[in-house]
Amino acid sequence: MPFWIEVLVSVFLIIGSLFALIGAIGLYRLPDFYTRLHGPTKATTLGVGGIVIASMLFFSSRNGGLSLHELLITLFLFLTAPVSAHMLAKAAMQQKLPAVEQTRGKPWD
Repeated sequence: MPFWIEVLVSVFLIIGSLFALIGAIGLYRLPDFYTRLHGPTKATTLGVGGIVIASMLFFSSRNGGLSLHELLITLFLFLTAPVSAHMLAKAAMQQKLPAVEQTRGKPWD
């Protein structure tokens, strides 16, 4: 495998891991459900996307052809993550979960 592909795969793995770490820290540190929902859905989607791109580059260069498994995983991820986050937010609004005073635009105001 060429050195530049190894470097590119490493860069995507590091970027993806950093986004996943930021999402996990956001889930831990943010004060209420609505802000906690934002951190993991955005950052972790980018994190998994970066790792899947690294996997696609690695296996495509190794096998000599385009790896479609990773494209299907990415498509599924980008379709399901926003839908599940929207459903969780709507359920939280219906249950009138408490929000921290600093959270702007409380859904039930």
